[in-house]
Amino acid sequence: MQVPLYQAKAEFFRMLGHPVRIRVLELLQAGPMPVRDLLAEIDVEPSNLSQQLAVLRRSGIVVSTREGATVSYALAGGDVADLLRAARRILTEMLAGRTELLAELRQTDPCSEPHPEPHPHAHPVTVPGRPFPK
Repeated sequence: MQVPLYQAKAEFFRMLGHPVRIRVLELLQAGPMPVRDLLAEIDVEPSNLSQQLAVLRRSGIVVSTREGATVSYALAGGDVADLLRAARRILTEMLAGRTELLAELRQTDPCSEPHPEPHPHAHPVTVPGRPFPK
């Protein structure tokens, strides 16, 4: 039985759903990188990076090559870089919308305006049963 396309897409996005994997993909946009360079750029334990690289490799989104003792990784195709650029554009638009909304809320919220200081000779308000303010 064939997996529905929407389910395959969900599994694909789940595979991308880890910060270390996203960071690896971002770094690989510049070209192939040895694992030692990836480790220098990403603050994770070597075993964690190895696990995340294995997930990306099994999914076919990255490929690895070995030259002697050095293992390097590269994006399997340019579509991944396109996807990351699209994600950046979408996030930029989403965050810009939030910033604009926040600015609008601040402009229309009377509570966000500074309150004037009381007049120095104004009488303090007392509440029955509470001591007089000093």
